[in-house]
Amino acid sequence: MEATTLRQLAAYTAVARAASFTAAAANLHVSQSSLSRAVADLERQLGVRLLERDTRNVQLTAAGVEALRIAEQIVTAHRAGMKELRRFLLGESGTVAVATLPSVAAVLLPQVISDFRERRPQVTVRLLDGLERLVVDRVLSGDADMAITTIGHPPEQLEHRPLVRDRFVAVLPEGHPLADRDKIAWDDLARQPFLAVGRDSSVRRLTDAAFAQIDAHAVPAAEAGSIATVGGLVTAGLGVTAMPALVLPLMAAGPVVCLPLVDPVVDRRLDIVVRFRRTLPTATERFLETLEEYRLQGRPLPPGVSWA
Repeated sequence: MEATTLRQLAAYTAVARAASFTAAAANLHVSQSSLSRAVADLERQLGVRLLERDTRNVQLTAAGVEALRIAEQIVTAHRAGMKELRRFLLGESGTVAVATLPSVAAVLLPQVISDFRERRPQVTVRLLDGLERLVVDRVLSGDADMAITTIGHPPEQLEHRPLVRDRFVAVLPEGHPLADRDKIAWDDLARQPFLAVGRDSSVRRLTDAAFAQIDAHAVPAAEAGSIATVGGLVTAGLGVTAMPALVLPLMAAGPVVCLPLVDPVVDRRLDIVVRFRRTLPTATERFLETLEEYRLQGRPLPPGVSWA
């Protein structure tokens, strides 16, 4: 049997609802003859009569009543599906999957997401937060459309551009002997019990590089996997640490002192990262446009953080 087409079903529902070929043809802006052929082809394919016709009236047979119910379901579902597809293609629906560092997810992105969803309430923003290597892997694997992250040695499959920078500061417990200074050198920090984050963290990679740059050997007095845990250790007076400005809100609440770090001044660069030559979903493109608007407008950022 020949395949029934959506055009035939739409033609039949129009005629059945209008109870007139003439009225249905006018509603659909097609000729009455083409409408008659479409309905006749549908009846031939189904092998039953759907309509009883005379010169004045069109009436549905029992088969026609059931065919109308099913045809309307199909036509309505198709229209709804095409509307949803159009919304997706316009970037008005769908999901934006962003892989990023916890500090970016918790501090930089909430207001961006709020403004973005105010314009596109049907778009879901899915944050995949984790450490640098995991974030990059999620873009490479396709689990994320884009990333905002530090990037040490980017794979050639990725392209990236700077978004923001945040500056490293010294974090000391309240009452520490160095806490009354205006600024602290990395060399002075290296002479204190140093509290480090784990080696998988981009923060650890950058602090190790800063100490190596001045030929200082800061053997950690303790290390922990999360920023919050390190913050708690500092608050408890177990040592000092160095953190980029954007992560400071993630540290455990408590009496700490944050001071500029110098000799050298160290900035962490956070980039927008996407797969090279990959066509992004429209919703993701719109999200990137929102980020670019923020950057161009110089929207306020936390202390120690600046647009790149």
